[in-house]
Amino acid sequence: MKNVQFVDRTGRKLYFDENGDTVPKYDIINWQQEADGSIVVRRVGWYDGSQKGQELRIDQASIIWNGNKRELPVSVCSQSCPPGTRQSMKQGEPICCFDCVECRDGEISNGTDFTECIKCPADYWSNEKRDECVPRQMEFLEFREPLGIVLTVLAVLGAVLAVSITGAFVKHRDTPLVRANNRELSFLLLGSLALCFLCALTFIGEPSGGVCVLRQVGFAVGFVLCISCILVKTIVVLLAFRMTAPNRNVMKRFRPVHQRAVVMVTTCVQIAICVGFLLSSPPSVHKNREAVIPKIFVECDAGSPLALFCVLAYTGFLAVINFGLAFLARNLPDNFNEAKFITFSLLVFVVVWITFIPAYISTKGKYLTAVEIFAILSSSFGLLVCIFFPKCYVILIRPELNTKNKLIGRDSKGGF
Repeated sequence: MKNVQFVDRTGRKLYFDENGDTVPKYDIINWQQEADGSIVVRRVGWYDGSQKGQELRIDQASIIWNGNKRELPVSVCSQSCPPGTRQSMKQGEPICCFDCVECRDGEISNGTDFTECIKCPADYWSNEKRDECVPRQMEFLEFREPLGIVLTVLAVLGAVLAVSITGAFVKHRDTPLVRANNRELSFLLLGSLALCFLCALTFIGEPSGGVCVLRQVGFAVGFVLCISCILVKTIVVLLAFRMTAPNRNVMKRFRPVHQRAVVMVTTCVQIAICVGFLLSSPPSVHKNREAVIPKIFVECDAGSPLALFCVLAYTGFLAVINFGLAFLARNLPDNFNEAKFITFSLLVFVVVWITFIPAYISTKGKYLTAVEIFAILSSSFGLLVCIFFPKCYVILIRPELNTKNKLIGRDSKGGF
């Protein structure tokens, strides 16, 4: 029977397969609704097992789908989720029903119907379409950008002003005004201020290990040297006017060698602190991936927080003591009112660094570095302008006031 083949009366060729079954042949019909509402059955295709390779034939154009539509209906609940999205299942509905949710920042899906997004590696981030991980951009405050250019110009301007004032003091070093203001301390103060201005430049550009060390040490030592010089100048003013009674002339004992010793000791303490934290946990370059997303902010890691706190605390301690002493000397005679200028300069210094704290906490990325530079420049300009500009005014513009009689008040109604 398996080998029997014949043609029936309708012309169909019949035979049996290896299982003894006849070859199937079916008509595919479509129920269609007529205009009057009646249902008719129409043949829209067939299946013939004897036609090898062409068993199934369907006339798509003659099919009427549910709702009297000729378009092929979608046989799923939800469409496929495109790249950049993932499936989010609908609660209480079949598994084929889902919403397409965009991948989160830093995640991608590079194909269709992803159930979970892929997280990008540490130094990569997702693109706008969320279908590819791209390298993160390294960010730091650059010299060529507008903000970097402005801060660089201000830092160079401050250093040039400090050097120019030093030149003016050297040229007029034998005049009563310069001699009365302790030339050696004034030159040392101007040099330390120029160092502070130039230190601000180390905060601009791509950080490196050496730059991070130079940045921290230059900042710490430069400002302590400034404050130490101002502290000695304030002490000299107080001793000159408060200790001049008979048998109380302390100025004879507080000579220039002692003044230099005070500056050296106070500065060496800061240097010792810096050496200590450099040996224990030196500053290093740190890639901050959290501050600026999707960028990597390259910054200097200060190392030990305790060491950094000691550096800042010591500087603040000297500034507060100096401010207190200068405030005590505020009522000195108008003809020698350097203590008033020192008081105001230290007030500016303290206010700048107090306001720096909340700005530092609330700022991120390269603008955090800009805030640090602004604090350094503004406090340095405050010291330079308040202490030296009045003297430069007399030396360069009003030289007739730069006399011994004007200085001691025998021939003057006002000070400088």
